[in-house]
Amino acid sequence: MLKPTQCVHIGAVHDTVTHGANSPIFTSTATGYLDGGGIVYPRYFNTPNQRAVVEKMAALEHGEDGVIFGSGMAAISTTLFALLKSGDHAVFQSDLYGGTFRLVHTDLERFGIDFTLVDGTIAGDIERAVKPNTRMIYIETPSNPLLRIVDIREVAALARSKGILTVIDNTFASPINQNPIDLGIDIVIHSGTKYLGGHSDLCCGTLVSSKELTARVRASATHFGGTLDPHTCYLLERSLKTLALRVSKQNENAMEVARYLAGHPTVKAVYYPGLENDPGHAVARRQMSGFGGMVAFEIRGDRAASERFQRGLSLIKPAVSLGGVESMICSPARTSHSRLSERDRASIGIRDELLRLSVGIEAPQDLMADMEQAFGSV
Repeated sequence: MLKPTQCVHIGAVHDTVTHGANSPIFTSTATGYLDGGGIVYPRYFNTPNQRAVVEKMAALEHGEDGVIFGSGMAAISTTLFALLKSGDHAVFQSDLYGGTFRLVHTDLERFGIDFTLVDGTIAGDIERAVKPNTRMIYIETPSNPLLRIVDIREVAALARSKGILTVIDNTFASPINQNPIDLGIDIVIHSGTKYLGGHSDLCCGTLVSSKELTARVRASATHFGGTLDPHTCYLLERSLKTLALRVSKQNENAMEVARYLAGHPTVKAVYYPGLENDPGHAVARRQMSGFGGMVAFEIRGDRAASERFQRGLSLIKPAVSLGGVESMICSPARTSHSRLSERDRASIGIRDELLRLSVGIEAPQDLMADMEQAFGSV
């Protein structure tokens, strides 16, 4: 079964009352237990609406099982604390989503977990950072916000040779463009708030892995309580039905927009793995079926010039988050990575003039015309 078909059909709950096309919403938090089947309870991540999303995501990511969370950070934090303990060491890619970066720096050491941050694009750096007590390698590709590409197969092979678990944040790619489990990764995480939800109105996260690893994470998740309510699960399942169509269009639009920006005199740098001169292009071609809907670029000028450009836009919305059907733009230094120190931002290449563009499903000609008139204010 191909992905567009999986998006529509996998995981759907049969409506035994009206035989409707959509999964019913199961709102009850009190369910019977005497007739077998165990206890069904939202905090146990086993309600019909939760399982519907998990089955769809497991099929799309080619995994065995999964967990649906109340946010992407709930998925990330639960995974880390479920699989790492005091005395363990983990290797993290240095250019991570700002929330993950802060979690690593703020909370891991408090629980006695050691870590090293390295350039994830260089497998040798990861290998040199491995210690006898290393239990996890965590990567993000394409990375947020600079869309750096990590060779997933290379990292997975390194980790397997040393008996180390691997975790990837696959949010920017989505399961339509990239399937890390096929390349040897153990655990795949998504901020479902982005492409999976796709309409800028849901907050959720997902994990997909083997049955054994999923069970370990779920056991801790029931204690941490980062569950997702049935209405949001229903809306997420509905949104996933169009995921393949949305991402395909966003791939096409982002390529056109990236080429436009690369040739614009007001732009000094463009970061998009679909461009042939991008440092990660060759690896991205090997491990991705599409290059995604995210484009980052730097304007010739300072922070004020970047703000003038954003204020000059009329169609593209300056806003946080990404992955929606509408195009959005933001300054990572002021949004996703604002809580990092200026020094930490500089160390991973996030400058004040950097802008992150989430390309939607609009006509690309309209998006480029909007940016062209906004460049006049710079």
